[in-house]
Amino acid sequence: MSSTVRPAGPADVAAMVGLVYDLAEYEHALDECRLTGAQLHTALFGSDPSARAHVATADGHVVGLAIWFRTFSTWEGVAGIHLEDLYVSPAHRGAGHGLALLAALAEECSRHGYARLEWNVLDWNEPAIGFYRSIGAGPNEGWTTFRLTGEPLSALANRAPANRAPADRAPDGRGDPGTRPPSTTAGTAR
Repeated sequence: MSSTVRPAGPADVAAMVGLVYDLAEYEHALDECRLTGAQLHTALFGSDPSARAHVATADGHVVGLAIWFRTFSTWEGVAGIHLEDLYVSPAHRGAGHGLALLAALAEECSRHGYARLEWNVLDWNEPAIGFYRSIGAGPNEGWTTFRLTGEPLSALANRAPANRAPADRAPDGRGDPGTRPPSTTAGTAR
């Protein structure tokens, strides 16, 4: 069986959507998965892509995927990768596809000078946790992922002020929002 890992292309979208639904079923969340081919195509290949992906193939068929996006670390000052989904079909596990997908993302990090590759794993998924530990990954101890979705997300959005500062101005209306103001000491003229 020949195996390849490569960046995903538009022709891979239908197979990728199928794998995402297989992953949702494995994670006991099939009823929560609403992804369509059109959504994934737009996310990966639209005018403003929000995600990227690699696929693993065996004998010309997509058997695994890694869907990811760039992040930014303010502490490191450089980008990183967040792996949203890593999945290999059960019939093709143990053949090195998952490792090859992660290695491809690690290579992306190395090539672009990214500081990290990170992802979430369900705490009951012992096979995945064991695999991740075997390649040197470990949990981000002391951190808990929070998420807003549905009604709580809408409710918070409704609390946003109506008079937002333009994106190219700092919240106080002065200068570049990415420039830290000079430090001042109360009562001291500089």
